[in-house]
Amino acid sequence: MRVMVLIKATAESEAGVMPSTELLEAMGRYNEELVEAGVMLGGEGIRPSEHGKRVVLDGDTNAVSDGPFAETDQLIAGFWIWQVADMDEAVVWVKRCPQPMPGMAEIEIRPLYETEDFTPEMTEEQVAREEELRERVAAMESGT
Repeated sequence: MRVMVLIKATAESEAGVMPSTELLEAMGRYNEELVEAGVMLGGEGIRPSEHGKRVVLDGDTNAVSDGPFAETDQLIAGFWIWQVADMDEAVVWVKRCPQPMPGMAEIEIRPLYETEDFTPEMTEEQVAREEELRERVAAMESGT
């Protein structure tokens, strides 16, 4: 199963406080372990919300607002995409994570939908289109 692992933002991450050299080294080693174990499919840190925009789609009306966004506890500072056997394995890996933020850090694990989850509602053409898109993305990621 694929999961998204979300590192919640803090006041420090939203203020743009960069991680220490020591934390960068520890996270680098941790990411190497994830890659060597075949778990990590991707991941990145996310800039503070002051650099972002929020778009609300409501029928024919679209509203765009500029960051920063006040709800720090609802923001994300980084993420990974992992391939794991189950949620228990994901929890084991998260518990091994270096402390990503000063003080308390909150990390959320969410399973991703797979094409098969939607197939009862999808036509054969939609399934084929989705598979073709995934193949194209994989080819772009591999550089072929």
